[in-house]
Amino acid sequence: MSKIVGYIEKDPETGLYVGSVPGIPGAHTQAETLDELQINLKEVVELCLEEMDAESKSNLPEFVGIQQVDVAV
Repeated sequence: MSKIVGYIEKDPETGLYVGSVPGIPGAHTQAETLDELQINLKEVVELCLEEMDAESKSNLPEFVGIQQVDVAV
């Protein structure tokens, strides 16, 4: 079993939580709650991984961290 890191945002227009996993094409979903999003994201990642070949799976990006950047708006 592996841990996969998902990126989560809240869509300001719909109010839904949107989750995606960088490096896994098609691994994105949305939900009304964070609990529901976790379930949905796990399911979509498992489906995407089933479709990937062994070489693609071995080349998944490694999560290193998150960095906040200050920019003028």
